[in-house]
Amino acid sequence: MDKRIVLNLVGKLRKKYTVTKLLNVLKVPRSTYYCWVQEETVTYKNKYEDLIIEVCKSTNYRNGHRKIRAILKRQHQVKLNRNTVQKIMQKHHLQCKVKPKRKWKSHGESEVIAPHVLNRDFHAAKPNEKWVTDITYIQYGSETLYLSTIMDLYNNEVVSYKLYSHQQIPFVMETLEEALKKRNHPEGIIVHTDQGSVYTSYAYQNYLKEHHLIASMSRRGNCWDNAVIESFHSHLKTEEFQYCKYHSLDNKTVVSRIRKYIQHYNEERIQEKLGYLTPKEFGVKAA
Repeated sequence: MDKRIVLNLVGKLRKKYTVTKLLNVLKVPRSTYYCWVQEETVTYKNKYEDLIIEVCKSTNYRNGHRKIRAILKRQHQVKLNRNTVQKIMQKHHLQCKVKPKRKWKSHGESEVIAPHVLNRDFHAAKPNEKWVTDITYIQYGSETLYLSTIMDLYNNEVVSYKLYSHQQIPFVMETLEEALKKRNHPEGIIVHTDQGSVYTSYAYQNYLKEHHLIASMSRRGNCWDNAVIESFHSHLKTEEFQYCKYHSLDNKTVVSRIRKYIQHYNEERIQEKLGYLTPKEFGVKAA
């Protein structure tokens, strides 16, 4: 007998008759019936699955189950157990891509080494107290580009960024100059970097002193000392270029996608550290 007919009949009549009696009349073994029931349970679609699929799609599959759960609660007033969200995302292969571990390469001799003032204290009590900055390779365009980014640790907002075809000293100085201009030239900020040659140069260090900024540097070969900005660059590559091969796009497209991602990161991407607010929202709320 057809599985669907049996399940429907038993479902309608089981309040009046026992399952055993119904199965005997229908000549269906109990083991077969319960196997069919289990199959139906597995394939049953949770009423929130379409919503979760849509949320994942709208965020370009960038978020894990914790953030998707927060978005459901925040934007759709739907409260679900995180395990439920995780199972649904796993069922539909919606889990975000895990970013790869970075292999650290130490640099050669430096010119000026600043002390490790930040000391892995990534908490800032107010804006423009602590900035972190770094350079990363962008290898998805027709030629390799270099992205220099400055982030405010108060709300993890990207204050400024520059994309160049080289990583020379003017590159990082222009990034810093733009950040200072956007924030009305504040003084006394701890500006933390690694020991890259552009940051240890006399020109860059003198620029910091001239603008009354405090230089801080990671210890050599220790990427965890600048973990926040390292993590941001990793998220950018994983979330925005996860399906792109190296040198598969034109540079104009790469520049456009980075601009849009940084806007998304500042204005749309919620963070657990910020109470599931975006950097911009956190900054406005705390102002």
